[in-house]
Amino acid sequence: MATATERNPIRNRGLKMIPYGSHEEWLKIRKGYIGGSDAGAIIGLNPYNSAFSVWAEKTGQTPEFEGNISTRVGTYLEDLVAKLFMEETGKQVQRMNFTIVNADYPWACANIDREVIGEDAVLEIKTTTSFGAIKKFRSGEYPEQWYGQMVHYLAVTGAKKAYLAALENNRELRVFELERDEEEVKALMDAEREFWNTYVLPKKTPPVDGHSATSEAIKKIFSEEAGDSIDLSGFLDVFQQRKAVNEQIKNLKTELDGLDNRIKVAMGSMAKGTCGRFSVSWKLQNTSGLDRDKIKADFPEIDFSKYASQSRVFRVTEKKEKTA
Repeated sequence: MATATERNPIRNRGLKMIPYGSHEEWLKIRKGYIGGSDAGAIIGLNPYNSAFSVWAEKTGQTPEFEGNISTRVGTYLEDLVAKLFMEETGKQVQRMNFTIVNADYPWACANIDREVIGEDAVLEIKTTTSFGAIKKFRSGEYPEQWYGQMVHYLAVTGAKKAYLAALENNRELRVFELERDEEEVKALMDAEREFWNTYVLPKKTPPVDGHSATSEAIKKIFSEEAGDSIDLSGFLDVFQQRKAVNEQIKNLKTELDGLDNRIKVAMGSMAKGTCGRFSVSWKLQNTSGLDRDKIKADFPEIDFSKYASQSRVFRVTEKKEKTA
């Protein structure tokens, strides 16, 4: 008969287990650590999150992500995917309703979906309809941010293996295995340690990039207008770089428009066209937006200012140098 250590090696490794009774309690605990879903963002592997946005959440400048309809559906389907995994592999798994903390990595925590009974392994469960994820599945791979998440869980739990069970379009189960690689664990933990100690603890702004999550975080942090003008003399090189990049964009846009126009002339009045793996559509369509000028002309008594929304608009202009 298997001993407790053999049956549940993760639970019997002497790790700190923090219990929680609600989603709110879990969010409060998680805010004090780097979690598995943060790992990929910190090392630049997450298309939906960035190191800057993780920093903004951990330092309390933006609210912690509480979930959306997609994450709720994933939670509802988690039990089903776990059962499918057990049927597919013959393995047994069970929940761990704890946040796990490892003294070797005190900034990191792990909330694994399931532990594999009788095996030193964790199970990560995903549900996806993402075309990008499904395309990777077809070639025997999975999204990079999930890899970062599993390496993080291997580090914190000390487990030897991670399984990934991904339900694709509610139709097919994809199962992957990831063996513990000490070099990969060390590389990720070194990156997390530096991020936590260099930026999160001292609340020092990390490098700013063009990730959409970074842009969204900045919009939230600086949503209010609190002054008139600031001297940005130290940013002259940034403005010059911005001008050069903008010129490249304009040139590329002109080149792209030229290529599109060649296709349009070839199509003439046709609505669709094909070329090998490429297809094009050029159809008439009604727009759903309202023509405000026409409405104002027909109903001049309406005060549109009551229906206006506010947001900060970012524009950069350049004064033309005077010539003699």
